[in-house]
Amino acid sequence: MSETSECLFCRILAGEVPADVVAETDHSLAFRDIGPQAPTHVLVIPRRHVPDIGTLAAEAPEELADAVALAARVADDEGLEGFRLVANTGAAAQQTVFHCHLHVLGGRELTWPPG
Repeated sequence: MSETSECLFCRILAGEVPADVVAETDHSLAFRDIGPQAPTHVLVIPRRHVPDIGTLAAEAPEELADAVALAARVADDEGLEGFRLVANTGAAAQQTVFHCHLHVLGGRELTWPPG
């Protein structure tokens, strides 16, 4: 089995796993997290499989810019006055799906420092 056939987010992109899609572009897809940590918790992923944000930045900075722009659009569409954009990179940072993704969090007061 290939890395992409086992990847949850690749399976969502392929339509094999349902997702509540809220926005998309040619390069990125945004959908609601199934275990939200804030009233608005949307994941933004690139359409091609890359393991993390550093890899995406190195290989295709224009795709990273597209994902960030889509995240900002989602925040605007959701009516958020402010939002947090999080990219966990690596197991030590609690990344559990090794397909680059951004968390768009908002809709409540977000404390600092994050835990």
